[in-house]
Amino acid sequence: MNGKRRIGMVGLGVMGRNLALNAADHGFSVAGFDTDARKRDEAIGLAGDRPVQVCPSLANLVDALAVPRAVLLMVPAGPPVDAVIGQLLPILGSGDCIIDGGNSFYKDTDLRAQAAGAAGINYLGVGISGGERGARSGPSIMPGGPADAYGHVRPVFEAIAAAVSGEPCVGYLGPGSAGHYVKMVHNGIEYGLLQLIAESYDLLKRGLGLSDDELADTFAAWNETELGGYLIEITARIFTERDDKTGERLIDVILDEARQKGTGKWTSQDAMDLQVPLPTVDAAVAARHLSMNKDERLRIAGVIHGQERRFIGERELFLVNTRNALHAATIVTFAQCMALLRTASKVYAYGLRLEEIARIWRGGCIIRTRLLERIREAFQAEPDIPNILLQGEIGGEVSGRRQALGWVAHTAADLGIPAPAFMASLAYVDGCASPWLPANLIQAQRDYFGAHTYERTDSRGAFHTEWQSDGNNHQDNNDHARPS
Repeated sequence: MNGKRRIGMVGLGVMGRNLALNAADHGFSVAGFDTDARKRDEAIGLAGDRPVQVCPSLANLVDALAVPRAVLLMVPAGPPVDAVIGQLLPILGSGDCIIDGGNSFYKDTDLRAQAAGAAGINYLGVGISGGERGARSGPSIMPGGPADAYGHVRPVFEAIAAAVSGEPCVGYLGPGSAGHYVKMVHNGIEYGLLQLIAESYDLLKRGLGLSDDELADTFAAWNETELGGYLIEITARIFTERDDKTGERLIDVILDEARQKGTGKWTSQDAMDLQVPLPTVDAAVAARHLSMNKDERLRIAGVIHGQERRFIGERELFLVNTRNALHAATIVTFAQCMALLRTASKVYAYGLRLEEIARIWRGGCIIRTRLLERIREAFQAEPDIPNILLQGEIGGEVSGRRQALGWVAHTAADLGIPAPAFMASLAYVDGCASPWLPANLIQAQRDYFGAHTYERTDSRGAFHTEWQSDGNNHQDNNDHARPS
């Protein structure tokens, strides 16, 4: 091959290799490198006559790139990213750009951008969703960092991204770590949706007694409704897959433990720091932790003699209520996380446009669903709406399905089937819709034991009361309340 390459790819595993082939198919020449010689050889074989040059070293890759150079890192998050950056900074030039396409923690992205900037190097933190198939045929791409640096790689990203109605599912999101923050929240939504779907499966399997074929048919039918989306679609397919080893349905030989890589936990942690309630995602993270304690669960099951019960009511009622509850909880999950993005945008000065985020999530990404077009329209009409439950049509759908959500939570409890994400979603709906909450008692309790003060309904300011003693003194001491 002659001439300089348009973009560099460090990391030729499945994701990196597929992105390189995707870019090459769209006419962009690529220089790739991986420390693993086997992966380099595989990339060469798959590239064929495409404009992909596989390099034997990072130095060779940098030398192969057109100036200003753009190097996309597709390596595991954490120390591997820092290791590659440490090798690249001395051999890149001013105005070149490092692009981290992994699931890096947004605070790490901010630190890396500062270090790169001190060396005159641009740094983009880019969330990429869609898995290996999306990388090959069109992912959703969430870039953040210097706007001018994004402008240089924008043609490549727009070409390789998925498209919906002719619009590429990529868009500049904001400065600094905006892209990786949005990807983190995307993954938080993914945690919530996966858990809700898993709870629906559990209810239908253990509660209603559906077979794998019936489960496949049910989720396939649901995919043709307002629930339609990638996760519902693949769930239907999963129930039909057979295990090569046993011939049984594969789902029935997979261990009931689900691990995590941290992005859901990060989302919950940051929401707590920003004081944005995210109970559905919190419940999903906790459910994964609980699932990993398999031996402990087996032992506790022998102590707490929970008896598995089967639903004895009307089958169609169970199916309709579960579907409606799942749709309501899906909306609630998005509502919580879009509210988090809105707050984070202000606190971290990202300048996020939530309509744009919903737009680029409509195609290519794991959480794509029909609902996202309506969320986009809601933010188009009212960009500053604090919660999409305030949008008349969307909020009305949750209101109309609140009874189903309550029915599912009650039925799950009655059958002894854990449904933490459904229950958390119900509590969120009821809490948001409650004009009064018992937080006044919490204020009083905190002031009683810790003199933390409280606020009043009839006066502004902070107040403290010298409450009655813990002994037998029952004198009313409210006269000691004072602004503080």
